[in-house]
Amino acid sequence: MDDPALNLLAEDYSLLTDLYQLTMSACYVGEGIDGRRASFELFVRQLPHPFGYLIAMGLEQALEYLEQLHFTPAQIAQLRATGLFERAPETFWTLLETARFTGDVWAVPEGTPIFANQPILRIEAPLWQAQLVETYVLNAINYQTLVATRAARMRDLTGSDCKLLEFGTRRAFSPQASLWAARAALAAGFDATSNVLAAFKLGEQPSGTMAHSLVMALCALQGSEEAAFSAFHRYFPDAPLLIDTYDTLEAAKRLAQQVKLGKIQLSGIRIDSGDLVSLSQQIRQLLPDISIFASGDIDELEIVRLQTAGASIDGYGVGTKLVTGSPVNGVYKLVEISDIPTMKQSSAKATFPGRKQVFRRVENGTLVADRLGLATEAPEAGEQPLLQQVMHQGDRTLTRESLSTLRQRTAQNVSQLPASARRLDGAIAIPVKISNSLQQLTQDVERSLAASYV
Repeated sequence: MDDPALNLLAEDYSLLTDLYQLTMSACYVGEGIDGRRASFELFVRQLPHPFGYLIAMGLEQALEYLEQLHFTPAQIAQLRATGLFERAPETFWTLLETARFTGDVWAVPEGTPIFANQPILRIEAPLWQAQLVETYVLNAINYQTLVATRAARMRDLTGSDCKLLEFGTRRAFSPQASLWAARAALAAGFDATSNVLAAFKLGEQPSGTMAHSLVMALCALQGSEEAAFSAFHRYFPDAPLLIDTYDTLEAAKRLAQQVKLGKIQLSGIRIDSGDLVSLSQQIRQLLPDISIFASGDIDELEIVRLQTAGASIDGYGVGTKLVTGSPVNGVYKLVEISDIPTMKQSSAKATFPGRKQVFRRVENGTLVADRLGLATEAPEAGEQPLLQQVMHQGDRTLTRESLSTLRQRTAQNVSQLPASARRLDGAIAIPVKISNSLQQLTQDVERSLAASYV
């Protein structure tokens, strides 16, 4: 049935995938290998510029997807009706009728810094299941990791006292993405979101100010900008007032007079345009005890510019450049099947074989090195393994974590990164050593693959 609204429900999860996941699964069934135990790992080949780290995020939504994965009779009928599966074995449809995810999942905790070639997540499951879930899992983790990383960089830059508000709903790539973006930003250190639905779903209080349209409407109808401010403040006395619709400094002067006369108890003001450095400094002189918020295409680099130039700003509303930008290009690759390590050898896209673990070393509160090794290796002295089992035979073993827990973890982990990795530009990622065992396995698999070419 047509659904022009394109609304996403949990029962739609099974079909929210790329076609080739289904056609490959059908092929696996036909070849009798669909039940072979397979391991896939999700990682990035390189960090997006200019990041010196990524903050892993989106695991919760990936697990929720895996828990609810199933096919309804109507969905199976839709797939049959395409005619694309005419030569697929009948047992493929039987498999879909009773499909559930029954595999194991290993992942780094959300809020953990990760680097290139380190698995964020590993799925170990029957081949067809591990293959089918690739598209959704990549979508959930790639996007939230992007937003969380940008949010963490901004929080690291501004410090704990600065208010950071997520304003990205209107710029996010979809309504669904706006919810994920709000979650990722809050989990990585933002104070609040303007997205009411996201806030309520996450047990948070939404936060916002006002738009220019209210000032323009009431000014046109009631004759003055001051009337607009008074009206909005009457109903929402704790909300900051947006004062740059017309003449920003004149608006600040009039508000300062009202504050001085005790006619208004102002909680804050927001400016969205103009020379934010000069305006904020002059407003601070007029309203010394009032919080000043800035918005309008704010990102990490703009915050640095404003701070360096001496802007007097207490908080930022961040939208477009938080929820968009260069993507986190996470990939999902087969690393082992039926206990046989495998790898991709394509030019510039080669992968490491075998199930892997990341061993992290922190000394005196600073992350000094990571070692990428095999999952069967033991940590060396002073190392901690990052990937933890979060699902066993289709049942989650990870208790749902609160935003407070994720905020604290992200803040602590970012604080442990060396300054070189935290730079906004020219960042240098942590060195990642490849273990001797993984190097040896890679060489063995390369030789085996070379022999198969003969």
